[in-house]
Amino acid sequence: MKKRYLRLVRRAFRSLRHPRLRHRPWWQAISRPIADRALWVPCRDTVATGLAIGLFFSVMPMPLQTVPSALLAMRFRANVPFAMAACWLSNPFTTGPLLWGQFALGQWLRDVLGVPMPHFLTNVSFHVPGVGTLNLASYMLGTILSGVLLALCAYPLVHLFSAMMPHHLPVRNKRPRGRAGVTIPKAGSSGA
Repeated sequence: MKKRYLRLVRRAFRSLRHPRLRHRPWWQAISRPIADRALWVPCRDTVATGLAIGLFFSVMPMPLQTVPSALLAMRFRANVPFAMAACWLSNPFTTGPLLWGQFALGQWLRDVLGVPMPHFLTNVSFHVPGVGTLNLASYMLGTILSGVLLALCAYPLVHLFSAMMPHHLPVRNKRPRGRAGVTIPKAGSSGA
């Protein structure tokens, strides 16, 4: 699995540095931030953050969910491939159940907890044949809550996976340290 991931990363880097594109200024401005190798190396914390960002955007009703997911993953120094891959949770096969689940969750919150919603959203309703009347306020509430819940579930799942299989998803320190927490000096610097 790790070899497949590394092969995917190498192919992505090659396509980002394509000879016909890499010398153009507009392409350099786009590809330079995403070509940072630290954003592609899988470790526990970057994968957890990238997966949380991707899962949040995967349930949002918007086109091109991978673009804001990748941009936020770059901004928060998260794993970009995991953030982009998590957006494929919503695909043509899962869209119907996701929409229905988000509406049901929002309607349940409004009925049981009495969550107030803006007036302009509560007046917008759609009649779907065979399903009933769907309210936009319930759908928006369910969409936001499902995105937040999926993002929050990503952290414990990734940390549990890392604890069970540390060789697949290691914990990486920010900077190397020697024995007893002493920072290792850089090559060429004097020890005194």
